[in-house]
Amino acid sequence: MTAPADVGLPEPTPRDDDTPALAVPAPLSVPQHLRGHYAGFASRFIAFVFDCVLSIAVFEIVLAASSFAASVLTGSSIHWNRGNLWVIIAFFAWEFFYYAYFWTASGKTPGMQLIGVQVVGRDGSRVGTRRGLVRTLAFPLSFLLLGLGFVGILLGRDRRALHDSIADTAVVYTWDARAARLRSLGREGSGGRS
Repeated sequence: MTAPADVGLPEPTPRDDDTPALAVPAPLSVPQHLRGHYAGFASRFIAFVFDCVLSIAVFEIVLAASSFAASVLTGSSIHWNRGNLWVIIAFFAWEFFYYAYFWTASGKTPGMQLIGVQVVGRDGSRVGTRRGLVRTLAFPLSFLLLGLGFVGILLGRDRRALHDSIADTAVVYTWDARAARLRSLGREGSGGRS
């Protein structure tokens, strides 16, 4: 098993005029304060499971609330059959909206926020609307190909799934390495006391 590749910017090398300059271009240049690594399978899977539970729970609550509201307005009990074509269409529309909204707005779903991972453009830029929508549309392909679309997360150097390759995105850890290093130095300086 190989260690995740460092995807942050390389350390700047000082020039004569004390202006830092990058030594070499990085394969993925995320913002200077985010010096994380490509996110691995376990982190992405945990975030996905959390998002599934959250999005399905919200959908179920909305179904129950709409059933209650309809029964109050009509005076008769209304129950949604989960096998009903309209419920299935509404569910898939909701799932599309859930992922598309979070990926285009911030690059992080609530599950990704919890785990500390973020979708970025392959060049390290913000995902944006086009790439976020393409990623959302391509996401089901990774499942439909018997899960083979996720093999790149396990075996690829840059941990990209099929939908990442199609949308030209990558998923990185978003911890702030500089702040973590300062906290670590602070603990060392205080003799390891908490």
